[in-house]
Amino acid sequence: MSIAGDKEFSLASARDAAEAGRLAQWVVDFLASPGSDNAKLAAAVTFKEATYFGPVQFELDRLTPMAGPEGDEVVVPIAEEDWESDVREMSDSVEDEWEPPPLLVSRRKGKYLLEDGNHRYETLRRSGATHAWVISLFTDEAERGRFLEDHG
Repeated sequence: MSIAGDKEFSLASARDAAEAGRLAQWVVDFLASPGSDNAKLAAAVTFKEATYFGPVQFELDRLTPMAGPEGDEVVVPIAEEDWESDVREMSDSVEDEWEPPPLLVSRRKGKYLLEDGNHRYETLRRSGATHAWVISLFTDEAERGRFLEDHG
């Protein structure tokens, strides 16, 4: 059963899931949804030790994108025309007052990696935003503690 049910995946539904203690299920459901279309990542983050925190505001400049136009130093290269088309479409939605769902971030080797939401990140950055709502993924409690110290 999906945590979101018929609701749109949004900041509000993420907050509701966090308050209900079901943020992990919200993340998995969102990643597997057509809006994210990232079922592989959903499967990868579904493990017993995973914990989540958020949504919280986080500085865009501190995030390291993992997907983007071909030629950039990214893990998941996306064809320039596809990337620009998606970002342009999202930019139009932001202008119409759409608030994107939170970005999914992990912390590894001292970096905050953007696991999901690379298009949303770029759209927000181009709109002049300095912060975004994020949900942080942790593989252990020590990682979570470092994030809370660093972010807090």
